[in-house]
Amino acid sequence: MLISLLINIFISLAGVIPSVFLTAANIIFFGFWYGLVISFVGEALGAIVSFYAYRQGFRKLPKTISMEAIPKVKRLLQVEGKKAFLLILSLRLLPFIPSGVINLFSAMGKVSLILFSLASSLGKIPALIIEGYSVLQITEFTWQGKIILTGISIYLLYLLRKIIKGNL
Repeated sequence: MLISLLINIFISLAGVIPSVFLTAANIIFFGFWYGLVISFVGEALGAIVSFYAYRQGFRKLPKTISMEAIPKVKRLLQVEGKKAFLLILSLRLLPFIPSGVINLFSAMGKVSLILFSLASSLGKIPALIIEGYSVLQITEFTWQGKIILTGISIYLLYLLRKIIKGNL
């Protein structure tokens, strides 16, 4: 369990590695609910640690380097209080926005560590339940379902390769 938490913190610090594989491993090894709890605690800790680390790193940057030159980013970085809480919460609910991006922009902004921790953690709950349930369904597939899924995946990889090479 401790290893899983540490891996989750590393994934959050890296900012670009998806945690779905670790969630899958937690569910397989610890069961659905306990695996989800471990994943939730790990992702929450990872977000908090990365927020703190990113914020410390930005304080050491020269003041001439600033994202505030971009108007939309400047507005995002100025958000505080209830608006910041709701923004972080809603961004966490959107599955296609990488956690690293949310952690990074939150750390660059004016939001407090406690407010970020609460909003980020609450927003992760529904996303993790959906992710966990999806993983559970895939792991409980019959062998026929796994063969079909594998076949579709191979075909999609084949199409992707053709697109990249320009043959399609």
